[in-house]
Amino acid sequence: MKVVIVGGVAAGMSAAARLRRLNEDAEIVVFERDEYVSFANCGLPYHIGGEIADREKLLVVTPERLERQLNIAVHTCHEVTGIDRERRVIHVFDRRGKRSFEESWDKLILAQGAVPLRPPLPGIDHPKIFTVRNIPDMDAIKRTVDNGAKSAVVIGGGYVGVEVAEAFQHRGMNVCLIELLEEILPPLDHEMDRALIHHMERQGVSLMLGQRAESFHDANGQVEVRLGSGTSVRCDLAVLAMGVRSESSLAREAGLAIGERGGLVVDEHMRTSDPDIYAAGDMVEVTDTVTRDQAIIALAGPANRQGRIAADHICGRPTAYTSTQGTSVVKVFEMTAGGTGASEKTLKRKGMPYEKVYIHGNGHASYYPGTNPMHLKVLFAPGDGKILGAQVAGVDGVDKRIDVMAVALRAGMSVFDLEHLELAYAPPYGSAKDPVNMAGFVAANILRGDLEQWHAEDYPARTEGMILDVRTPQEFDEWHIEEAINLPLTELRQRLGELDRNQAIYVYCKSGFRGYLAYRILKQRGFSTVRNLSGGLQTFLLHRHVCMGCPETENPLITYAEDRHVTADGSA
Repeated sequence: MKVVIVGGVAAGMSAAARLRRLNEDAEIVVFERDEYVSFANCGLPYHIGGEIADREKLLVVTPERLERQLNIAVHTCHEVTGIDRERRVIHVFDRRGKRSFEESWDKLILAQGAVPLRPPLPGIDHPKIFTVRNIPDMDAIKRTVDNGAKSAVVIGGGYVGVEVAEAFQHRGMNVCLIELLEEILPPLDHEMDRALIHHMERQGVSLMLGQRAESFHDANGQVEVRLGSGTSVRCDLAVLAMGVRSESSLAREAGLAIGERGGLVVDEHMRTSDPDIYAAGDMVEVTDTVTRDQAIIALAGPANRQGRIAADHICGRPTAYTSTQGTSVVKVFEMTAGGTGASEKTLKRKGMPYEKVYIHGNGHASYYPGTNPMHLKVLFAPGDGKILGAQVAGVDGVDKRIDVMAVALRAGMSVFDLEHLELAYAPPYGSAKDPVNMAGFVAANILRGDLEQWHAEDYPARTEGMILDVRTPQEFDEWHIEEAINLPLTELRQRLGELDRNQAIYVYCKSGFRGYLAYRILKQRGFSTVRNLSGGLQTFLLHRHVCMGCPETENPLITYAEDRHVTADGSA
């Protein structure tokens, strides 16, 4: 059996290596258009910024090593230009030797990935405008910076854009990030990126949100980026990080089925519409774990697994790829953010019912040095509590909670299951009641009828009644919601007579815990319509683009059972 693979890196090389482990007799041939067949593309920004000093560490494996260890024939700088499905041959152009030839195959795997978006804007071919896809891209950007570039514009506020902006800032450059949306990191909901935006600005990155780059012009060797607002920014180099599209032109020309999103249509075994041709990685459409829609989700983990599954099926194993949930994480200077599953905006767009909770627990025990509150958002089904998505942003322990929530979502768990997760605890690493447990406690309280919430976006249109601030007078004087009255939690039981039992009461505190205690008091004293603000003022202000308790503030927020204003256990 002869298997030809078009494309290397994640999906292609995973397929090749798995094929060899399963079939020692197979002839395996890989054609890669670029010079490098296996490299850490997710590490490119970190070499530009200097965190990864040794460039060679990004080269995962060489063609020579693949031939010695796995007996795989790898041909770099060879571009596949056509597929003849009837004759079972591909047309190949040797970019070094400047010659064309045909290569036969019994099974074909397409793993060409995705290409950065480069819209047809005036001046976009300026020599100082780059994308970040491969090693040559990285080398060109780093060479420009090494040669004295002092300023950079990054267009696009997704994960790559944010990472490249940080890399430039680490090199001492003046950095401007331009994003069409009013937010960064589109997989996150808007309130979850507020702390990250403040953090980037404090690190010296200029953010121009809600701005569209419309054209590029040469300005004595610099790039002038002109925006739709009429303003312009000059820089020594610009990087386009506006997203990617599937590299599907070869497959389209071969008559393979292309989905509505522009990616290849594949079945659960990664077969295309031709049963002898497989495809894997960023070029294919996958099923979204939560919405069940077809989607293109460009992530290294799924690409590796898809390549492995294609190899399994070629070797007679019925392994299946079920779905992609989009689990991701990104470093933003000293902060970390990411998520898994559906976002709230996705659920709204799909018309899927959901509930949500916000938790602001510390990364580890507050009395052990080095922690800070994180922002944890969990979305779940209102009936059975099935987890639909989760997002986390913070400084300490963020990736750990993303991974826990990713496993919970993949396993089909509910918020009731989160209550019972037994997670590793020692003061340097976590809390006896982990933020994930706390999210389960709060969400389960809602579903059991022990808690009713109001949300930041309900104000002011859906909060007719009394807004009750149960923080201390000192906190109230520092800032409060305009219509709120202050009745501290510690005085609430003695002053219940001051409240109108026929009026809806919307309670809030700083993080949600004292508000919950007040809610329980009021409900058990006969107040019928009471709601507690989910996430407290911390979440309320994030919705209004104010960061309360960000890592840089002088007085980090202390939350929930560690709240110094109360000593009671607030988990139920």
